[in-house]
Amino acid sequence: MPRPKSQAAKNTAKLSLYIPPSKGGMEVLTKLRKLARAKDRSVNYMVVEAILQYLKREEKKQGKSS
Repeated sequence: MPRPKSQAAKNTAKLSLYIPPSKGGMEVLTKLRKLARAKDRSVNYMVVEAILQYLKREEKKQGKSS
């Protein structure tokens, strides 16, 4: 019988990421890991921050063009 999910697990969004070779592939992941270590952060933290910054920037652009 499956275990009931905790409240945190129920509120967690998951994303799988593929970086194509044409965009740098494993080299991007290697750089990301190195930067995360240098900043004492997780790779997940770095990716989430990058996504949030991108969304904020794009939303501002859309607001200006509307």
